[in-house]
Amino acid sequence: MSMKFLRFLLFPFSIIYNGITTFRNLFFDWGFLKQTSFKIPVITVGNLSVGGTGKTPQIEYLIRLLNDSLKIAVLSRGYKRKTQGFVLLNDTHSAVDVGDEPLQYFNKFNNIDVAVDVNRVAGITRLIADVSPEVILLDDAYQHRKVKASLSILLTKYDDLFIDDFLLPTGNLRESRCGAKRTDLILITKCPKNLTDLSKKRIVNRLKKYQKNVFFTCITYDKKTSGDKNIFTKDLKNYQVLLITGIANPSSLLSFLEENKVNFKHFQYSDHHHFTDTEIEMIKREFAFLSSSKKIILTTEKDYVRLKSNIEDLSYLGIQTSFLSREEEFNSILKSHVQQN
Repeated sequence: MSMKFLRFLLFPFSIIYNGITTFRNLFFDWGFLKQTSFKIPVITVGNLSVGGTGKTPQIEYLIRLLNDSLKIAVLSRGYKRKTQGFVLLNDTHSAVDVGDEPLQYFNKFNNIDVAVDVNRVAGITRLIADVSPEVILLDDAYQHRKVKASLSILLTKYDDLFIDDFLLPTGNLRESRCGAKRTDLILITKCPKNLTDLSKKRIVNRLKKYQKNVFFTCITYDKKTSGDKNIFTKDLKNYQVLLITGIANPSSLLSFLEENKVNFKHFQYSDHHHFTDTEIEMIKREFAFLSSSKKIILTTEKDYVRLKSNIEDLSYLGIQTSFLSREEEFNSILKSHVQQN
């Protein structure tokens, strides 16, 4: 029996889940549940589905866009961290303490503050009191309606649009498709770089009942690996590659490596996976078994944050969000928003 059929059998639970999330949203819309707004711009980046839409590179895009002129803070829940409550990141923290994505932001960018807190209202309040940011970026917080964000950005993956999905547990939606009407901007992520204008127009027409301001982005991979070995991406085809991923959807990376004729063996783990000592030893053993003198353990940047202290010969292939068109228009919207708020 296929997993798809099993999830279809759970459709009655999706109806119940839809009722719960719909009434929750209505209570916020009607003012029965409190929303807190703040005196500085609070920009949320999120999605309707569970994982894999490219929130991390989009947050990094916003940091690059705004960091030269504004004091930025990023707030995340710190998924699968071992600590509790509010934590402001410093050089002593590990991914176990604060989560992989927050630590990635902290290590990658200078002059920003990064914090974690499940309670976003409390986390924003502490950030404002402790570090006085001029703008706060909320990572994966579209459903955190206790915060009234000044601007919302909703991400949806090109080959898995929210309008083609169903609610949990039958599908992967956290809330009804109608939730997209709350957003200010929709970004179609992980698009093919050669996406035609006609294809874009068809998607925009399908989304116009939710939001007319739609942008199309793709993933761009770095020209070189980072970490222990700095190898030009075009030269990876000359290496035996042991690929380790613990992200929600590694399909884009797999396609990229296949397109570049890279010979790789893939070990796939769940999103935000905490690697055990046994798994670390297995990875090291598998790498030792590779016979070529040219070999590399390759992972994603998010996984590198969790693995680098335990594995030598570890490198990652960095990614960035790139706009297929209208990038300056998007940038202008963001910059105007933070100036006006």
